[in-house]
Amino acid sequence: MPEGPAQRTGHRSGFVGIIGRPNVGKSTILNHYLGETLSIVSATPQTTRQRVLGVFTRQDAQVMFLDSPGLHEPQHALGRHMTEAAKAVMDEADVLIVVIDARQGVTVEDERVFAHVRRVIRHVATERGRSPTAVLAINKVDLVKKPRLLPILEACGKLKLFADCIPVSALTGDQMGVLLERVISSLPEGPQWYEPAQRTNQTLPRQVSEFIREQILAATRQEVPHAVAVLVDQMEERARVTAIQATILVDRPGHKAILIGRGGAMLKRIGQAARHRIERLIGRKVHLGLWVKVEEGWRDNERILRELGYLGEHAS
Repeated sequence: MPEGPAQRTGHRSGFVGIIGRPNVGKSTILNHYLGETLSIVSATPQTTRQRVLGVFTRQDAQVMFLDSPGLHEPQHALGRHMTEAAKAVMDEADVLIVVIDARQGVTVEDERVFAHVRRVIRHVATERGRSPTAVLAINKVDLVKKPRLLPILEACGKLKLFADCIPVSALTGDQMGVLLERVISSLPEGPQWYEPAQRTNQTLPRQVSEFIREQILAATRQEVPHAVAVLVDQMEERARVTAIQATILVDRPGHKAILIGRGGAMLKRIGQAARHRIERLIGRKVHLGLWVKVEEGWRDNERILRELGYLGEHAS
């Protein structure tokens, strides 16, 4: 982040945390505003494991979106990291976009998120003399009939927690402009911290590892996705191609067998799909080599979690 940026009168900037329970569409909201896939998405809950910074810039504002892991009850060290990363996003934000799924209404898990938001607002107000603005995004409205939204809106209005409750569809873009304007109007006046062309602070190896994991999520199901991680071992720029070597960590020998598949068919499928995604990202040909390694209990192994980049300062 550059030092001493110039500030224009009326220019707004700040951090916007996107939070909620798993699988409500937080990453899809981030990707919609950035116009590209910064945070991978899948139908698997707890897909996002780290906070992801996405910078949206226009002439009158710069919004630093922070996508976060879904708030849930952790079952291992990785889960505890994910929960702490989500809480850190809430503590840093000037505005909180709290996301729920319109198809399910307000669940018990959503109510726990709301309670935590209320505590964070009180804590930040006491510690810093200011309170983040909370806006509720009722996502996936393209999948429900409008009459079903009325009781949700009524219930959320009675909570006296949100500055606004906005039905949206991050997939179709419905009402996403309304949500953005509400968010920007709630940001403080401030400078442009990032160059307009900069979209994220994620390193290229981190993006590559996430694209590989995204294809694993798309190709597998049940418990395998939760027990898999990807480590980029090497990236080498050659004359006509970028050579990438990556290791897929799994928790059990049975998971390894599933990922490799009969005659290596599954691993080949994952590799081909990931290679196409990476080539679009970097704009050149890619040679991608994948290996699968069993590391039993890796989700509770701090050394491995640190090597994967899941531990550190907010693991950003």
